[in-house]
Amino acid sequence: MTRPPIPEAGSGPPAKRTLTVLGALAGAGLLIGGLLVLLPARPPERIAYFADWNVAGRGFTVADLERSGAPEHLTRLIWAFGDVGEDGLCRVPAHDPYQAWELYQRRYTAGESVDGEADTYGQELAGSLNQLRKLRERYPDLDVSLSLGGWNLSAHFSTAARTPESRRAFVDSCLDLWIRGDLPVVGGEPQGGDGAGAGLFDGIDIDWEWPGGQGRPGNTVHPDDPGNFTLLVAEFRRRFDALEEETGRRYTLSVSLPGGTDTGAAYEGRVFDLVDFATVQGYDFSGPWSERTAHHSNLYAPAYAPDSASVDRAVRHYLDLGAPPGKLVVGVPAFGRGWQGVDGGGDGRDQVASGPADDAYDGPTMAFSDLEDLAGERFLDEDAGAAWVYDGDRWWTYDTPEVLALKGAYVRRNDLGGLMVWNLDMDPDGVLVRAVDESLR
Repeated sequence: MTRPPIPEAGSGPPAKRTLTVLGALAGAGLLIGGLLVLLPARPPERIAYFADWNVAGRGFTVADLERSGAPEHLTRLIWAFGDVGEDGLCRVPAHDPYQAWELYQRRYTAGESVDGEADTYGQELAGSLNQLRKLRERYPDLDVSLSLGGWNLSAHFSTAARTPESRRAFVDSCLDLWIRGDLPVVGGEPQGGDGAGAGLFDGIDIDWEWPGGQGRPGNTVHPDDPGNFTLLVAEFRRRFDALEEETGRRYTLSVSLPGGTDTGAAYEGRVFDLVDFATVQGYDFSGPWSERTAHHSNLYAPAYAPDSASVDRAVRHYLDLGAPPGKLVVGVPAFGRGWQGVDGGGDGRDQVASGPADDAYDGPTMAFSDLEDLAGERFLDEDAGAAWVYDGDRWWTYDTPEVLALKGAYVRRNDLGGLMVWNLDMDPDGVLVRAVDESLR
């Protein structure tokens, strides 16, 4: 399969690939000697994010991830997040002075380690990344990408993507740091150095939130961001193609896309010719920033609000842009959004609230595992593909295994690329990951 020409500034849309991906569940074919030979269908992706700051923040380590049973049900793990510095280059996240320590310098005891073996002081790689290496040795079929940016670390993407020179320098720095594993030696610790983290990641996920604005306040924004986003993806594609020729390995390029069609309007359809897949954030459609309760991850718009946001609406938006169905991976949340001061009125939907629920995880958010422990009354709208729990005067919207069964059926029915879970420490027993796997079979 040939890739399209790499677009540069001012160029038109890239040519279509010689072969078209028909979808995650659709078979593909090649003409050989005049005969159509059917190829086996690619199974849907089962993807989940690991938030590395929660090793220190919530005590959820890579060993805990393995104990959850999740790795055997996943095709890809995405590690979040790599940082973009003010100079527009990739760096180890610098917002937390302990990040480098946790990431590759902390020495694990035998009891904390994936393989039960303690780290030594002078080993080249320690910390969470060394635990990831041990996990990969146990699950050699599990692919791992490094995600860049996210909500908190996208401030300088615009700087990185601004010019051809800045894009080349940014991609160089990202490949050196995360793919070649050239980790900086810092703080007088012996860990790091050229190639210390080599082989940990076989892909890059670009999670720029969001090109053109509407991201975190204070982010650098430029009118050319939407077009420069495509050009940045093209530069990664170009460099991955060259690296594949050099190493003989396959490298995966993905992007994270918003679920809201307003923020999604910034994206150009040609980006889908350059990536292996794109995750669509099928959550945060509503939240306690709104006065009325509403689902935040519903599959379809509910009957009482037919024009509201939904997974289906977001997916159709990107299909209209030209995305092949098999490249769209639907994101599902392992968390809920909550309000308090809600008069049930039956089930609490579309009700005025007195305000956000109390801080349960990171603001008025609660992890799936904690939501399942609430003693409230539970509801499921199979038509909307949404679930919620009404606990006293608190109303929480979240995804359950029953909802994931509906979303998995939707993915299979529409030949989409799979499902993705954000994020794993909110599902410490692997309940949702198992539900995702089962729903796609």
